[in-house]
Amino acid sequence: MQERYADETDDMKRFHSLLLLLLLSCVPAAPPAETPVPSPGTFRLSAEDDQLLEDLSRRSFRYFWEQSDPHTGLTLDRARTDGSPHDERHRQIASIAATGFALTATCIAAERGWVPREEARRRVENTLRFFSDRAFHKNGWFYHWLDFKTGERQWRSEVSSIDTALLLAGILTSRQYFRGDQEITELATRVYDRIDFRWMLHGHPTLLSHGWKPEDGFIRNRWDNYSEHTILYLLAIGSPTHPISARSWHAWARDLNPYPGYRFIGNAPLFTHQYSHAWIDYRGRSENQGSRIDYFANSVTATRAHRQFCLDLKRRFPSYSDDLWGITASDSRSGYVAWGGPPPQGPLDGTVVPCAAAGSLMLTPELCMPVLRRLREQFGDRIYGRYGFVDAFNPLLDWVGPDVVGIDVGITLLSAENLRTGRVWRWFMENREIPRAMDRVGLKRVRLEKPAGAEKAGPSRVTEPRTQWRAAERLTAEQPGAK
Repeated sequence: MQERYADETDDMKRFHSLLLLLLLSCVPAAPPAETPVPSPGTFRLSAEDDQLLEDLSRRSFRYFWEQSDPHTGLTLDRARTDGSPHDERHRQIASIAATGFALTATCIAAERGWVPREEARRRVENTLRFFSDRAFHKNGWFYHWLDFKTGERQWRSEVSSIDTALLLAGILTSRQYFRGDQEITELATRVYDRIDFRWMLHGHPTLLSHGWKPEDGFIRNRWDNYSEHTILYLLAIGSPTHPISARSWHAWARDLNPYPGYRFIGNAPLFTHQYSHAWIDYRGRSENQGSRIDYFANSVTATRAHRQFCLDLKRRFPSYSDDLWGITASDSRSGYVAWGGPPPQGPLDGTVVPCAAAGSLMLTPELCMPVLRRLREQFGDRIYGRYGFVDAFNPLLDWVGPDVVGIDVGITLLSAENLRTGRVWRWFMENREIPRAMDRVGLKRVRLEKPAGAEKAGPSRVTEPRTQWRAAERLTAEQPGAK
C-alpha cells in the first residue's frame, strides 16, 4: 500500500512538473534590460563624496575653459594632464564632439558660479557664431577635426554625423540655458534648422550614414546597430526643417548581449551606453512596440555587466576589484584603443579608464562612487591633476597616461552633474524637438508612481525631473544568478 501510494505521488509530481513547464513556456520573454533601477532617493551622496565630485567637476570644466579657443570656441581633442603644450601633431587639433561637451560644461559653470555668467555667455555666443557663420559645413554637417584657431579641416577628416550630433547637443543645451538671450537662441536655431538630415540617409529609406568625405563621397557604414547614436536619430526625427521618418528609430538592430546574470542590448564599449544619456533623459520612458526597451535601465544593466566583466578578469589582472574597474575607449601604452566588454574587445592588459565609471555616475552611482573614491585616495596626484583624472593608467604595469581626452573629460562632468542635480537633462529636454521626437517613435511615459518618502529627499541624490518619478514597477526583476 505504501509502495502504491509512493508511485501515485511520483506520478502526480511528474504531472505537476510538466504542467508548470507548459505554463512557463507561455509567459512572454522579459525585455532585455532586467536589472532594477534604484528608486529616487535610494542613493545619497555623502558630504565627502559631493565634495569630491565638486572638485572633479571644476577641474573637468577647467579643461574646456583653458583648452578652447575663446574666439572660435573650438575645443582641443586632447591635452597634457598638466596643461603643457602637446606635440606638433595634436597641438592644434579640435574635436567638434569635445566642443559640444564644452558648450554644456560652460552652462554648468555659469550656473555654479565657477565663471561669471557674462563671460560664459560671451564664450557660448562666439562658439555659436563661428558654427553659424564661419565653419565649413556640408548641408549643415561639420567636419570631425578642425584647427582650433582657424576652423580648417584637419587629418582629412570626414563630415561626421555622430560628432555633429554631439556638437548640436551642446548647442541646444546652450539655447535653453541662455533662452532669454535672443542672439544665442537665433544662432543655435539657425545651426539646427540648417542640418539636412535626409541628405545623410544617402538614398536609404531609414538608416543614416556615418558621414561624407569630399574625396570619396558617403561613408558606406551606417548607424544600423545599437550604439551611441540614439541622440542622432532623435535629433533627426525631431528636426523642424529636415526630419527623417520615425520608422528610422526602429530600423536599426538591437542585438542582445547576454552575459552571465545579465541581458542587455549593445556590444560596443561602455561609452556607447553613456553619451546619449548625458543629454537625453530616458528615465520613465519605454518603447511601446518592438522590443519595448527601457534605455535607461538598459544602460544601468550594461554598466553592471561591465563591472562584473572586469571582476571576472581578476585572475588575469589582479588589480581589478569591486572598487577598481572600468575599461572603455581610451589611451593605452600602445596608443588609442576602442576596448572594453562584454564581449572582450581589444588587447586587454589591466588598464583602468577612470571615465568608464565616472561616465556612469548618472546610471549606477552606488557602484561608481566607490571607484572614484579609491582612485583619488590610493593613487592621489599621480593620476589626478589639473583637469581631473588622467585618461588611463595601468597599476600592474606602473604606466600612467600623459594625457586627458576632451570627450572623456566631458562625459565625466556631465554625468556627475546629472547625478547631483539633473540640470543637463532638464536643460536639454526643454528643447521641444526632443520630447516630440520621443513621442513620434513610441518612447512613451510608463505609469508613474512616487516612491514613499521621496518628498524628503535632499539635493545630494539622484535627482528626478520635477514633473515625473521613475516607474520602478515597470522595470523587471534581475535575472536569477545575477552578480
